[in-house]
Amino acid sequence: MKVKDVMNSNVIYCKPDDRISDVAQLLRKNEISGMPVVESEKLIGLISELDLLQLLEIPKHGTYWLPSPFEVIEIPIRELISWEEAKRMLTNIGTKPVKEIMRTKIYTVSPEDSIEEASTIMIKNKINRLPVVSEGKLVGIVTRGDIIKGLADV
Repeated sequence: MKVKDVMNSNVIYCKPDDRISDVAQLLRKNEISGMPVVESEKLIGLISELDLLQLLEIPKHGTYWLPSPFEVIEIPIRELISWEEAKRMLTNIGTKPVKEIMRTKIYTVSPEDSIEEASTIMIKNKINRLPVVSEGKLVGIVTRGDIIKGLADV
């Protein structure tokens, strides 16, 4: 069985200058976990839920402290300030273009490749989806689920 037999040719994609918040909404609306980033019909990157979640990673301090009696009064104020900073940071992140966080190391397959080849690439590189490219243009996408569904339909 070939990739073209199981791929989705109706690819949902974004452009490099699309805002991160818009792309997050597109992922949610279409119930997908990632999508290609395309410019002039050419695949230039990938964006996934993981990329978006990594934006929210909080640095670990590695130390613990117990508040003094004076700090007990100060903690709610400090937490309020931290919350305001977090909201501002999230707003700023959402306005940035996807090109700032997209992955540019992309594995692809051709429509004529076998699903075994696609599966091997996915497993070896721990990825969930592969853009399908023909003559330099994005023509589809194949996911692990597409391959499993194709195998079940045989």
